[in-house]
Amino acid sequence: MTTGARSGLVIAVVAILAIIAAFAFGLIDVTQTRETKLPKVAVEGGQAPTFDVKTADVKVGTKTESIDVPKVEVGKTKEEIKVPTVDVEKAQ
Repeated sequence: MTTGARSGLVIAVVAILAIIAAFAFGLIDVTQTRETKLPKVAVEGGQAPTFDVKTADVKVGTKTESIDVPKVEVGKTKEEIKVPTVDVEKAQ
């Protein structure tokens, strides 16, 4: 950071602290003199969009597969177990 940037930052911080101190010691008092009134807005007509969505068919199930299962006593043996499956057919 250059010297000019540092001095600018110091001046900004001092100015902010001076404003906070002015509010804290009551040197500045802000009083609302008029209530806020929002404009009246009318919305008429219009139409929501419609969509034709085609999604993929997802089928979840199980099938029997032969996989290696480690056994501590004997070593690896093959066992048939049910494993999850997912089939996806793309939208036509």
